[in-house]
Amino acid sequence: MMSFTWLKRYFPSGLYGRAAMILILPIVFLQLVVSIAFIQRHYEDVAGQMTKTMVQELQLVLRVINGAANADLARSNLNSELMELDFSVEFNNGLILANKIRWFDFSGRVIIQTLQDALPELKAIQLPDNRIVVLQANTVHGLVNLSFARWRVSASNPHQLLVTMIFFGILMTVIAYLFLRNQLRSITKLADAAQAFGHGHNITYTPTGATEVRAAGQAFLEMRDQIERDTEQKNLMLSGVSHDLRTPLTRMKLGLSFFENEQVELLLRDVEAMERLINEFLNYVNGVSEEKEQLINPKSVLISVVEDAQRLGFSVTTMHNDDIAEIMLKPNSLRRALENLISNGVRYGDHVVTSIEFAEKFICFVVEDDGPGIPEDKVAESVKPFVRLDLSRNQDKGAGVGLGLAIVTEICRSLGGKLYLSKSNHLGGLKAEIVIKR
Repeated sequence: MMSFTWLKRYFPSGLYGRAAMILILPIVFLQLVVSIAFIQRHYEDVAGQMTKTMVQELQLVLRVINGAANADLARSNLNSELMELDFSVEFNNGLILANKIRWFDFSGRVIIQTLQDALPELKAIQLPDNRIVVLQANTVHGLVNLSFARWRVSASNPHQLLVTMIFFGILMTVIAYLFLRNQLRSITKLADAAQAFGHGHNITYTPTGATEVRAAGQAFLEMRDQIERDTEQKNLMLSGVSHDLRTPLTRMKLGLSFFENEQVELLLRDVEAMERLINEFLNYVNGVSEEKEQLINPKSVLISVVEDAQRLGFSVTTMHNDDIAEIMLKPNSLRRALENLISNGVRYGDHVVTSIEFAEKFICFVVEDDGPGIPEDKVAESVKPFVRLDLSRNQDKGAGVGLGLAIVTEICRSLGGKLYLSKSNHLGGLKAEIVIKR
């Protein structure tokens, strides 16, 4: 079966563009069909019939000319007998004419063919415009030029039908598009609301439009409310449990600090591990914050995070462009995502390199390390909450609880972006990219 997928790049991708194409193509096709089947055929048939009637009058004129003894007598006979035929007759003035017709004059071609078939004595036929027809015929008195009005062999103003078709075709297309746009507006509003919710924003949306669109919009609202309720319950549960556990853990840590033996040190390490786990729980709960967007310079945020890591003694460097414009972002959320990625890099590697790429439609933050990285088949699993891939990573510097990349993923979603993980070609470890649409 022949594939037409290559045609897709020539068609609009937007809903309004495709709707306009659906409207315009049938109308244009209908105009072409009517133009060929009616204008060309109808006017050609009418022109042929009218020209055949004119042939009889021309034959009469030529008989009068050929029957006269000389040119003067022929001119006199035409003036006295055939004046009502409304012909202009000029006897040979030494000028030989050539056929002349405009390229778009379809009925004119029928006129010329009909005259040539019926009157072989015609030497030239000229149709310079829609007003006059000029013939040059060979008679016994030499060449004679005959002229008469064009309306006598073809319908007058044939372009009027074409102009009317185009005008009303455009008018109906505009009217239909206005009605269709009103229907499409409800679909685009639903798409905008769904896209905003996918990026962590909650915009006001009221279902409108056709019954099916309103049903889809209502289903979206119910789904959004359910997701928000589930997320809120999850966050409340994790936050409550983590908060309630802090107090007894603090008492345990304080009580164990009064004892000094090897067994107590092991217990203290267990308590500290539990505290880290609780802190990770709270960080995950706060991963999607209600922070408002601000106009910030993303390069300054990255530099600030790198400088903080360097003050802690970590080997972190940065590469960035000199000119980066300010954009609307959540600075604290962006900082937390970068800090988590850098902490993840220095935990499993010795050196981290950060960079930033600024393009017309997106901005990309890149964090690379020289650690063992993450296997390609484990990338999707690594961003899930509480998933630990420490068996493939360096454990000499301690292991996390499996929430670092999950927190970054949630933050990226709230920023309207996405987290991409791959192998670093530069350092050989993990390459994490935060891509945010502008």
